[in-house]
Amino acid sequence: MTIRVEALTGAALEAALDDVARLRIRVFRAFPYLYDGDLAYERRYLEPYRSSPGAILVGAFDGAKLVGAATGTPMEDHADDFATAFAATGLELSEIFYCAESVLLPEYRGRGIGHRFFDIREAHARDLGRAYVAFCAVVRPTDHPARPADYRPLDAFWTSRGYAPLPGVVAHFAWKDLGEAAESRKPLQFWIRRLT
Repeated sequence: MTIRVEALTGAALEAALDDVARLRIRVFRAFPYLYDGDLAYERRYLEPYRSSPGAILVGAFDGAKLVGAATGTPMEDHADDFATAFAATGLELSEIFYCAESVLLPEYRGRGIGHRFFDIREAHARDLGRAYVAFCAVVRPTDHPARPADYRPLDAFWTSRGYAPLPGVVAHFAWKDLGEAAESRKPLQFWIRRLT
């Protein structure tokens, strides 16, 4: 099967946002995120992609069906969330492009789509004149009761692309885990690479 991966803008971006929201809810239900999401929250979360001139949405399509998506924005679009985490690094937020998420249905994994997601967002970051690309990933204990026996972290994939954890640079976000009655804060470790 042939999967089309492309950056979406304008009307195509608008048309894909609800499908991206549904993908995020579905994919992030799995470990390690265990996210108990809803469409109303997702629509609010994705709103900046309509208005930020530096934002990008990359879609993976099987025919007309959106099966994966990756997003990113200039890091200063997230200054309220990340300024504290980056304060001691000496890096300016205006030098960094933030890759917010990559979500891909399980049956499409292992075909190079994740690499295409990063390739397109890194090229976009270069076009914006950014020196760095960063993302963050939730940190769960290795003995977490919901961790599947066959779970494989993505660290080796990220490292193969030149990313490394930024020591001590951790953000905290709250969401409701599956089975929780209320939101709880989770640590998310930042990874970064310098663009060459």
